[in-house]
Amino acid sequence: MTPAPGLLPDDGAAAELNARPVAPGGPAARPRVVVLDYGFGNVRSAVRALERVGADVELTADRHAATEADGLVVPGVGAFAACMEGLRAVRGDQVVDRRLAGGRPVLGVCVGMQVMFDAGVEHGVRADGLGEWRGVVDRLEAPVVPHMGWSGVEAATGSTLFAGVEQERFYFVHSYAAQEFTQGHDDSADPRYTPPRVTWSSHGPAGAAARFVAAVEDGPLSATQFHPEKSGDAGATLLENWVRSL
Repeated sequence: MTPAPGLLPDDGAAAELNARPVAPGGPAARPRVVVLDYGFGNVRSAVRALERVGADVELTADRHAATEADGLVVPGVGAFAACMEGLRAVRGDQVVDRRLAGGRPVLGVCVGMQVMFDAGVEHGVRADGLGEWRGVVDRLEAPVVPHMGWSGVEAATGSTLFAGVEQERFYFVHSYAAQEFTQGHDDSADPRYTPPRVTWSSHGPAGAAARFVAAVEDGPLSATQFHPEKSGDAGATLLENWVRSL
């Protein structure tokens, strides 16, 4: 539920120029990451950004490769319903389910985050999401949409993704977002259970009172509403934090 890909900065935009070099270490030290190629997403920039922070990246729709990789990135730009159709066409919904059931890391980006919720509503039409988190993605209540540009976040306490960049700004371009987060289950009696860490936007879009969910870290499933691959050094650090956790 974002504007068309043309609204994103060009692949050579200044936001990427300061991206960090490849992490030291031989090929054996590089985690294998698949960027799921299902027809929606800023995939070329995502691949390059992940390679720069030390991942061995494959862009593919192959289910076996996506299931077996150390990490899976689900990108996404465009309409929620269209992205869900694209995911189902390559059985990406099944891949995500299998990975999470096995505790294997998944990172959703932009609409790749939105589809992790129960549903999205666009122009009054509701489309089912993957249902990993409860809640509905809806249009931002602001005088001007899309919300496009650099914004700060209120990083969740103990965040792994935002370690070292808690006070930084990130690049957003979207008209829809999850504006509430409801925990889907409560395993607080289990000493191994860690509740989801939810990072919120530091404020709503211009003229809006409501904030929105900027990122979630929930066991093996993490996601960001913003584009880390377009967020300069701060985004590179966030991706590096994720890659190092694999």
